[in-house]
Amino acid sequence: MTIPVLVVAGFLGSGKTTLLNHLLRASNTRVGVVVNDFGKVNVDAISVAAQVDSMVSLGGGCLCCVVDVSDLDAMLDRLATPDEDGAALVDVIVIEASGLAEPPAMVRLVDASENPHVTYGGLIEVVDAAEFHATRDRHPQLDKHLRHADLVLLNKVDRVDDVEREDLLALVRDLSGGAPVVPTEHGRVDPDLLFDPVRRPEPRFKQLSFEDLVEAPHSEHVHAGYESIEFTEPRALNPLRFMAFLADRPDGLYRIKGWAYFGVPGHEERFTLHTVGAHLRVERDEWPHGTTPGTSLVMIGAGLDAEKIRAGLAETVEPDPGSVDPLDMASVTRYLRVG
Repeated sequence: MTIPVLVVAGFLGSGKTTLLNHLLRASNTRVGVVVNDFGKVNVDAISVAAQVDSMVSLGGGCLCCVVDVSDLDAMLDRLATPDEDGAALVDVIVIEASGLAEPPAMVRLVDASENPHVTYGGLIEVVDAAEFHATRDRHPQLDKHLRHADLVLLNKVDRVDDVEREDLLALVRDLSGGAPVVPTEHGRVDPDLLFDPVRRPEPRFKQLSFEDLVEAPHSEHVHAGYESIEFTEPRALNPLRFMAFLADRPDGLYRIKGWAYFGVPGHEERFTLHTVGAHLRVERDEWPHGTTPGTSLVMIGAGLDAEKIRAGLAETVEPDPGSVDPLDMASVTRYLRVG
């Protein structure tokens, strides 16, 4: 298994650190946080001195590092390389890019990593709803950043009225080229939309912090706005029709995870899928012993038409996989990690 590396970008004040703090509190997953910044960064009430290659334990297996861009690959190696027992330090790595960083450049650095234990997991762009127009005037490059994003978090929507909120959602969707846009308050987003949280048992006895008490009433709000749809199909899917469905996925569908079965001669193995917004990652492996091949997907989003989505996926079923041109599998295998 590889460790997904998410890049979180956004201009100063958009709410990136607030988002990170939320992810650290909302999940038992061991999160490796790489902060590409200088100055003092407050991560979960711990002030991390801005020195290159520093690492601070956040508890619960989470780690935080402050690095210069040039040292990013070395830090990914440190976080992702298994220990002597073959165990990984963390389950997911989140890079908080500097407010002045170029997100595409950060993505290229992650994508170019030769570490076999990491894989690029998507670019999350955080924007401030209340200051969106002012930020866009001050930083014209915001439009380009949005076009490169796999998922956009329109943060601080509680600071604008309903009409402006809908106008901003439409504008940001247009600027992002159709990438999913999720409205959030105080950076609270369901971790399931960004990565697969590892469910570890909570300690039997836990001392609650002030932040725990303050956030408690909101704990259900994060999940309340989302819904999940399951799709299972024992028959093979047509690769071209299935990839066309993914390319033209419905509005509000933010996350897809699971595996697909195509049954094309020479490609009968399991294809595991992970999407974060528009970003798609595919991994190929053998079916576990005793498992019957088939497709099993979970789709997460808001305002979803479950019947329409299941009908759309049903149309991708291929009654005769032996007749499919093996070259059609290139539409799927092009998303496999190389190397």
